[in-house]
Amino acid sequence: MSITDTFVQATGIQARIDAVLAKTPTGLLIDGQWRDASDGGTFEVENPATGEIIATLASATRKDSQAAMDAAAEAQESWARTPARERSEILRRAFDLVHERSSDLALLMTLEMGKPLAEAAGEVRYGGEFLRWFAEEAVRDYGRYQDAPEGTLRMLVRHQPVGPCLLITPWNFPLAMATRKVAPAVAAGCTMVLKPARLTPLTSQYFAQIMLDAGLPAGVLNVVSSKSASDVSEPIMADPRLRKVSFTGSTPVGKQLMKLATDNVLRTSMELGGNGPLIVFEDADIDKAVSGAMAAKMRNMGEACTAANRLLVHASVVDEFIEKMAESMASLTIGNGVEDGVTVGPLVEARARDSMEAFVTDAVERGAQIVTGGKRVDGPGYFFEPTLLRDVPADARAVREEIFGPVAPVVTFTDEDEAVSIANSTEYGLASYVFTENLSRGLRIGDRLEFGLMGLNVGVISNAAAPFGGVKQSGLGREGGAEGLSEYTTTQYIGIENPWG
Repeated sequence: MSITDTFVQATGIQARIDAVLAKTPTGLLIDGQWRDASDGGTFEVENPATGEIIATLASATRKDSQAAMDAAAEAQESWARTPARERSEILRRAFDLVHERSSDLALLMTLEMGKPLAEAAGEVRYGGEFLRWFAEEAVRDYGRYQDAPEGTLRMLVRHQPVGPCLLITPWNFPLAMATRKVAPAVAAGCTMVLKPARLTPLTSQYFAQIMLDAGLPAGVLNVVSSKSASDVSEPIMADPRLRKVSFTGSTPVGKQLMKLATDNVLRTSMELGGNGPLIVFEDADIDKAVSGAMAAKMRNMGEACTAANRLLVHASVVDEFIEKMAESMASLTIGNGVEDGVTVGPLVEARARDSMEAFVTDAVERGAQIVTGGKRVDGPGYFFEPTLLRDVPADARAVREEIFGPVAPVVTFTDEDEAVSIANSTEYGLASYVFTENLSRGLRIGDRLEFGLMGLNVGVISNAAAPFGGVKQSGLGREGGAEGLSEYTTTQYIGIENPWG
């Protein structure tokens, strides 16, 4: 019997696990009904902390994805005519249900993705806020009415739902990425086909049932989990009734989807990869910078597109920063996320753990030094030690590529221009972080950084009320904020005869 098995039995958490899994739908949601795949196919979901299979789900085929698209297209007209207040109330009820069932959602995320329960609970709160925010925004989608400058017409400008949408979510934030797409689509009056990630579909399945329980009509939200992403996305992307695709994931996959989107001139929202810099200037509060770096780097075990991928530290304070950062990273507790006190869970799969080893090996071969960590953890599951590297050269993979794990490379700089040059020397442009006690400098650096997001003296900046998105190869469009609703609407202009002739 493993240590984890002993813990689970001793705490009685197994009963909770069994109960939440029993409540989680495992079929496909099409036109308001959970059903098996058309060919009876299934796929399995693994707990990355133990390697155990925790659920078997229906695996959607091309036929199933077409049925989901049929349901979304059929429901679109009536859903678009549904009053904004009614759509708002559905989202508000869903927010309340997410709050009521937060322990179930958090446990599901920990089981299928690995993040510690405390972090999973934080994601439930964050994800739920998109439901509340867009419940409020649904009734505030303003248009305008005015005279034409020449006085020949009255101009009526209004917003309409863009139409049926394909929503493709990643595995690392299985609730928040679903609510961040579903909530504005519901608020705008769009129907949807949701494709959750193969590795972590359970949270999305549970959330979809919450939307039904909140009163969402049949066909408005359809869910087609599958072991084959292409079996779901390709036939839907080719369907002329689809109007929009929203994708969160890697840049290479996003590029392929954008190519497919050109055939039907689809609206696209793309939240793609990142290579975020965290810049620590010589006048920074080092304790604050370390705390921010830990939050920006180690949140979700580093498996976040907003993670601080590169730590750029001024040469005059690098030794102090590394000493304190290493102490903080070494103090983290690695283990199964259901256990009390665990702060670092497993990586999502074996390939991700192996990738961390490759990043560290490459950096060391190029002259970097391991300050702390650097190894996989023996035993079941896909664990890797929180790792701090110093003296990492610019050509190391850990500097050039998105890491997506608990490996933190430190790079030094000597002046502001060099820091900006290093930070911008990437094709990505999602999140960035700056630590300085000089407000003017912080704002000046914000003007120069080629990133859609910047945290100034903070390591976590995501908020449902704020626009989230990147520039360059980190994507197109924005999610969250007032901007998030506009991504799901199209503008119609009506010219009206001047009533005065």
